[in-house]
Amino acid sequence: MQSVFEPTVFATTFMTLLVIQDPLGAIPIFLSLTSRQTPPERAASARQATVVSFAVIVLFAVFGRYILKFLGISVPSLQVAGGLLLLLVALELLTDKADESPDPDAVTSNAALVLLAGPGAIVAAMVAVDTTGGGVAGWVSVTAAIIGTHIAIWASLRFSLGLNRVLGTSGIRILTRVMGLLLAAIAVQIMADGVFAFLETRL
Repeated sequence: MQSVFEPTVFATTFMTLLVIQDPLGAIPIFLSLTSRQTPPERAASARQATVVSFAVIVLFAVFGRYILKFLGISVPSLQVAGGLLLLLVALELLTDKADESPDPDAVTSNAALVLLAGPGAIVAAMVAVDTTGGGVAGWVSVTAAIIGTHIAIWASLRFSLGLNRVLGTSGIRILTRVMGLLLAAIAVQIMADGVFAFLETRL
């Protein structure tokens, strides 16, 4: 009987998305964006940002392959390009290039597109779906990983004040650097897999 769940795909996708979206690293920015809000309003903003991020990631995960097919882009090409993009994101995490002074008047749902559902996360979701071959087990595993990641994101934003007090600015910065290092390794692996897959199609 064929399994409808692939633990390896789930673990890889979950860790990749979690590292890219870096919910702990987003806490200082989220608190700055919601500094003028009451606790209930901040909780609503956390829920709104999570829902927007989830919707965008799922949308591209489902329809991304059709976009690639229409444009004539192969999966190996996406892997190489996505790996390069993720490497740039990793360098930003490692060098503290992210904007830490956002405008408090900015709309939180729009901020979610930058903080949580940026191009790195979108590409990672598309690569995860395409590399699984589009089977039921692959879809179930990737979907579960996306849901699990956004549960972690919601919890981090919902309890951002407490986490910020416990971890402090230095603790969050250290964790962000670790996430950046892990993301750099993931990016290199994705690029390597893409290069080998591209060479196999040409040999």
